[in-house]
Amino acid sequence: MNEKEQFEGLKDKLLKENEEKFGDEIREKYDEDIVSKSNERFNNMTQEDFNKLNELASGVKYYLGEAFKHGNPASDSAQKAAELHKEWITLSWGSYDKEAHANLAQMYVDDERFKAYYDDKEKGTAEFLRDAIFIYTGRKSKDESPKSGCTNCGHPKID
Repeated sequence: MNEKEQFEGLKDKLLKENEEKFGDEIREKYDEDIVSKSNERFNNMTQEDFNKLNELASGVKYYLGEAFKHGNPASDSAQKAAELHKEWITLSWGSYDKEAHANLAQMYVDDERFKAYYDDKEKGTAEFLRDAIFIYTGRKSKDESPKSGCTNCGHPKID
């Protein structure tokens, strides 16, 4: 099996695992068309894009960890984490919407699975990332009502 075939097999495995874990849930939140487009986008991802996503995710965690030590979500390192997270979204979704970015950051706090991912080393890191992203996107608070969902990529507003 060559490298390209191995990568295609990895993507198939990851899509299958995601479907088994989250398939019913994501179809409840989003319509089938959005889920299908998301899966198709992932399935068509190049090895280079896949590697870039992983590099961006690592960069977010690195700068977030550095910033968290100092406790200032407006710091350069916290804003670098938010910027890298924006790049991750843009590559993942194919577009960027600052309201969707802020909504996703709030979901990281509200959904225990995402919170556990960001709080793996330090409790409170998910909230810190949310605060940094709110600063980055200009969102004032979690209670601020966004004007719309993600109009660019089709993801509905996440409350």
